[in-house]
Amino acid sequence: MTVKKVLIVDDSPTERHFLGELLTKNGFQVVTAESGEEAVEKVKDIMPDLILMDVVMPGMNGFQATRTISREEATKHIPIIMCTSKNQETDKVWGKRQGAAEYVVKPVDPQELLAKIAAL
Repeated sequence: MTVKKVLIVDDSPTERHFLGELLTKNGFQVVTAESGEEAVEKVKDIMPDLILMDVVMPGMNGFQATRTISREEATKHIPIIMCTSKNQETDKVWGKRQGAAEYVVKPVDPQELLAKIAAL
């Protein structure tokens, strides 16, 4: 699968900037959302090739947004990589049960993230 357009979902402007810069420098088109609700709304309009999803956000958290996106007929084919500070094994298992393809723990290692994207 060729990933070109990536939706970054994170309530932290710093994280959105860091991930956005990393991906832009590596040839990806980046779109951002600040919340789970915004991600669920935007995903159908922009139809990204990949979603990078934070977990801890006010309102709809990343687990809930991932579950919603991965169970919708129109968007269930879009891979989601959880990018979060939640580093417990139970969090990783839960994230994958909600529909995440991969799970990356913050602080994000740029090479690890790019390798996971390339492996999709």
